[in-house]
Amino acid sequence: MSENPLSRVLEAVLLAAGRPVGVEQMRELFEEHQRPSAEEVRAAIAELQADCAGRAFEVHEVASGWRVHVRPQFAEVVSRLWQERPSRYSRALLETLALIAYRQPITRGEIEDIRGVTVSSTIMRTMQERNWIRVVGHREVPGRPELLGTTREFLDYFGLKSLDDLPTLAELRDLDDIKVQLEFPGGGPVPGMPALPAPGVGDSNDEEASVDEDAAGQSSDPEAPTLVAAPPDEEHG
Repeated sequence: MSENPLSRVLEAVLLAAGRPVGVEQMRELFEEHQRPSAEEVRAAIAELQADCAGRAFEVHEVASGWRVHVRPQFAEVVSRLWQERPSRYSRALLETLALIAYRQPITRGEIEDIRGVTVSSTIMRTMQERNWIRVVGHREVPGRPELLGTTREFLDYFGLKSLDDLPTLAELRDLDDIKVQLEFPGGGPVPGMPALPAPGVGDSNDEEASVDEDAAGQSSDPEAPTLVAAPPDEEHG
């Protein structure tokens, strides 16, 4: 390890993985007689974070672990590497997702009561196919409606370590603030992450029309904002 300091080895791991990697996952990559302790891994990550200061990318912790991604100020230029038009999500979808994130566990009926309109099946299917929401239980009332909550993929996708990292409701005065906050904690868009619409884009009283503009119910999700693309991790419990 003297020829390859642990921080450099972990840098290579994160660059190659292209997805969040947890401390225990990092430890398991080493032979048992060379395996570093969790404390040593965390110290090496801290060293790596310091080394990244002033560079175009950073090491960031999300729900599933640590990952490398491009700093938001370079997003506009780097995003041009992708030829396809990024997905854009409607106001109705963003409002529904924000309600689930902040009020979970919450039923579909409660969302409809708050928003004053019916939540379309297309919007629900879009969020489920992207693994952003899941059923976490049932309300003990007649009909036992499903209780909805967010997943680990939701946290990973929006660059959050936990729900505590969501901006407070006092900071979110309207959907424009939600749009900014959901793009990336640093405030700017991230390469590979779908652009969110300006106020009014995709907004409609027809809930079935208020879904992402590219493909309603499309199962493939734009890749997470890492340097190398990879599939999503398991759900957050």
